[in-house]
Amino acid sequence: MFIDHEYIESLLKEAKNATTEDIAEVLNKAKDRRGLSHKDIAVLLQIEDKTQEEKMFKIAGAIKESIYGNRVVVFAPLYISDYCVNNCTYCGYRRDNKFSRRKLTKIEIEEEVKLLEKMGHKRLALEVGEDPVNCDIDYVLEAIDTIYNTQNEKGNIRRINVNIAATTVENYRRLKEAKIGTYILFQETYHKPTYDKVHPKSMKGDYEYHLTAFDRAMEAGIEDVGGGVLFGLSDYKFEVLALMLHNEHLEENYGVGFHTISVPRLKKAEGMNLTDFPNLVDDNSFKKIVTILRIAVPFTGIILSTRESAQMRRELIKYGVSQVSAGSNTGVGGYKEHEKGNSVDQFDVADHRSPLEVLKELIDDKHLPSYCTACYRSGRTGDRFMRLAKSGQIQNVCAPNAMMTLMEFVMDYGDEELYKKAEALIKEEADKIKREDIKKLLLNNIERIKMGERDLYV
Repeated sequence: MFIDHEYIESLLKEAKNATTEDIAEVLNKAKDRRGLSHKDIAVLLQIEDKTQEEKMFKIAGAIKESIYGNRVVVFAPLYISDYCVNNCTYCGYRRDNKFSRRKLTKIEIEEEVKLLEKMGHKRLALEVGEDPVNCDIDYVLEAIDTIYNTQNEKGNIRRINVNIAATTVENYRRLKEAKIGTYILFQETYHKPTYDKVHPKSMKGDYEYHLTAFDRAMEAGIEDVGGGVLFGLSDYKFEVLALMLHNEHLEENYGVGFHTISVPRLKKAEGMNLTDFPNLVDDNSFKKIVTILRIAVPFTGIILSTRESAQMRRELIKYGVSQVSAGSNTGVGGYKEHEKGNSVDQFDVADHRSPLEVLKELIDDKHLPSYCTACYRSGRTGDRFMRLAKSGQIQNVCAPNAMMTLMEFVMDYGDEELYKKAEALIKEEADKIKREDIKKLLLNNIERIKMGERDLYV
């Protein structure tokens, strides 16, 4: 198996002896973009010195800026079923939690999608519990079809990323045919003894079947996959190295690694106590996790949810996060119900701001909010996306598309304050574009959007 526990533990044990000079050498290697070995990553995980820590943060920020510019992708989750046969000890949907479970009907899904679209969202992450009877693959596929075909007054959802339980090659083929974006699955923890402990007597309890889900997905033709760990279940240092081993396994066998990595941190949920989990990650360690991931896999998107506070999200965007959720609700039917407590949330949300508020802060911080889905719809996925990203050519596509989607949001959902902020930012960003043909196309499309046209992209 490609997650070699003894190998990871030996790397961490050896790295504990790293000197200040050893750490400085790895930081210089990271700064020069010379690529990091497993041993190098293990050494970075040992950093405690504040000066070296700050240097690492700056290096990660510079790497992010050079690849992503100042773009931040915005999305929202959509929970359509909380039926679950698993008994994961960290989750509000666990089988032992007794509450009135539900799954959304086609009409209810349409209602949720219309509310999300009215918030300006074009990209959703579809979320369900695992229940082969009450939430089978046919239900998921029908939901995807419903979402894509729900037309609101000012548009529709253009990309659906899907987070469902590990399944078969045939089911992944069906998801591929349904035109999903990224298939997302969190390993939760790569540490097998911990995995077995937190997934007692459940379908999810098969560590190897869960671990090899992306192999089956890629065999089925899904090119973009997104991994993740629920940080706080096991030692975060072990998890970071395991993520890198998993990424390398995918690169070696399928030519492309993770499209995204999500970094959820364990939070309070119904039916569990945080005191039962001894590996909770403090704020400073969490910042180090994000920065090390950005340095280790510079071309991989890093996703941060509303589990984290507005301040934490604001800081981590500087160090490496490239995608954030906004206006999120983690309960089934939660966007319609609004009031907290009407449904059971999968976990507590810390950032309750609306997308409008999130966008204003992003712009104030000189970030460029993006609702772009063009790469997915233009076939720039998998290794084709990575080749463009690594060559730097993706900059000629992503920044203009981000500006067009921002202007579209402003015209359809913004207020006068956002309009002024966005206009100034777009002018500033357009002036940075070196290719005159791209700049001309962008400015022309911005005017077309102001006149009522939609969904323009490079």
